[in-house]
Amino acid sequence: MPIKSFRGNIANGGIDTVPLSTNDGSTGYRIKSLRVIGSDPINNEDEGVIKVFTISQTTATSTVDFSDQTLLAVGVWTSRATSRSYPINENVYFDNVTFNQDIYITCVESATGNALNYYIELEQIKLDLNENTVATLKDIRNVA
Repeated sequence: MPIKSFRGNIANGGIDTVPLSTNDGSTGYRIKSLRVIGSDPINNEDEGVIKVFTISQTTATSTVDFSDQTLLAVGVWTSRATSRSYPINENVYFDNVTFNQDIYITCVESATGNALNYYIELEQIKLDLNENTVATLKDIRNVA
């Protein structure tokens, strides 16, 4: 299956939209990879969280709740530029869920308020009518 990639630099407290929806909903996606890196990892001390959701978010928070059915992925980035005893660290977790609508990426960077970069790879999947219906109903259920 084809892989689509998206990347961006998202400000502290920012929310990005990745447009994926189609008119008929017959194209689905699954996250294959999510990478997070600071804007200047050599010179900045960063501690940030990037989260990927299936529904639009009004605010970005650093709280991670894996029981949230709309949360698709979380990337945590830590960099200690002034203290070499703490290495650069990245932890990424994502769910193997198929979706067919836009996704929303949030960023919270608590150490300096700097922006973080993200790179996400999505596997593109052709959905049959049943899979399309299930993915669409999941999206509708999560809006309420």
